[in-house]
Amino acid sequence: MCRIERSEESSGGFEEEREKRVKKGWRMGLKSVVVGESRVEKLKSSMVSSSRSRMKLWTIRATTSVLLWTCLVQLTALGDMWGPSVLKGWPSCFTQESAQALDVKMSAVPVRVLPPKRVYKNNGYLMVSCNGGLNQMRAAICDMVAIARYLNVTLIVPELDKTSFWADPSEFQDIFDVDHFITSLRDEVRILKELPPRLKKRVELGMIYSMPPISWSDISYYHHQILPLIQKYKVVHLNRTDARLANNGQPIEIQKLRCRVNFSALRFTSEIEELGKRVIRLLRQNGPFLVLHLRYEMDMLAFSGCTQGCNNDEVDELTRMRYAYPWWKEKIINSDLKRKDGLCPLTPEETALTLRALDIDYNIQIYIAAGEIYGGERRMESLAAAYPKLVRKETLLEPSDLRFFQNHSSQMAALDYLVSLESDIFVPTYDGNMAKVVEGHRRYLGFKKTILLNRRLLVDLIDQYDNGSLSWEEFSFAVKDAHCRTHGESY
Repeated sequence: MCRIERSEESSGGFEEEREKRVKKGWRMGLKSVVVGESRVEKLKSSMVSSSRSRMKLWTIRATTSVLLWTCLVQLTALGDMWGPSVLKGWPSCFTQESAQALDVKMSAVPVRVLPPKRVYKNNGYLMVSCNGGLNQMRAAICDMVAIARYLNVTLIVPELDKTSFWADPSEFQDIFDVDHFITSLRDEVRILKELPPRLKKRVELGMIYSMPPISWSDISYYHHQILPLIQKYKVVHLNRTDARLANNGQPIEIQKLRCRVNFSALRFTSEIEELGKRVIRLLRQNGPFLVLHLRYEMDMLAFSGCTQGCNNDEVDELTRMRYAYPWWKEKIINSDLKRKDGLCPLTPEETALTLRALDIDYNIQIYIAAGEIYGGERRMESLAAAYPKLVRKETLLEPSDLRFFQNHSSQMAALDYLVSLESDIFVPTYDGNMAKVVEGHRRYLGFKKTILLNRRLLVDLIDQYDNGSLSWEEFSFAVKDAHCRTHGESY
């Protein structure tokens, strides 16, 4: 009994001890949890505090940077007022000197102001194919722009002739600055590089009305005959457009537009312009120069039937060529009668006599603006003897300079055109398209001296001199008297 009681007592004491230990462990665990939670809270608080400190630091840095940049900008802007010494020594790329240099550079570049677009109800689309040489096509383009303007239609950039005697494959954009052509005339007429897709597809399928307009028609013809066709078919193609619009008797507005197209809108490409300027610089280095448009090329002689000074073989060759081109209507030509009527270009021999009679300086440079002279050096001997400083673009430039212009007669003619405009004296030996266009352009530029030769009178005086009827003094006086006008005018 006693052992059992002690056992019970002992057992009860063990339970009490265990309970005390459990309670003590619980209190210690609870304390640990509380302490842990407290540490977590402190850590969170510390992190928040650190984040806020960093934000404040970045804010201060950003604010400081903005303030410094603002001060720099203000100092730069007010540098002129505060004096250049304020910014002296600052490592800034935008100094007062650079600002002035920038102003000079910007002022040197002309600001191009485009004319406002002309708004009108479009009556349709006009396609044109030009024919002939460069200046023949140039004149036709002027006509077609005027026609498109007064018919209220959209003009498609003209197609240039590729089947003529010169067989030049050049497109419009190869010779002229096409973007300038379009934008410079936007206040007069809408010009597109190509038809809208739907109409272009129709043209590709052959669904187009094509016709040559009647030569020398006035603007009323186009209003009454061409405009109804454009309104009906939407697109009309005019082929062989040379000499189609009458030169005289047209409203002054049409004539002004023609001049604007010719002297402003039809600007050559930058490549042609730059090469033309180089030729002019080379000529200017050696003093004044005269441009002689010696229209004595094979196509001109075959077309006109003028064979003065040619041998029998050359006469036969020119005749065969005239018959080979069916659109050259005149086949049987009396060369002597045509020459006496003043309808032939002067020969190189006749030209040499004329220039000497006009007292053109023996030492002046004479630039030959022409293609290959028919008969070659044999026909140029007398002119070269009278004026030894004969030059051409081929002799002034290196072959590499003309590499991209070879076999492109219209581009080569464009170079001659630019040099002709800038010459001290311009002398054409025939009143063809280039002679007329260049003379008009020189008048437009300020009445630069142009000598338009009276061929009918000249050939008669030359024949009298050759047969001894006139002395050199009499011949020279008569030539000068026939061509005497105020200096600076075209005559």
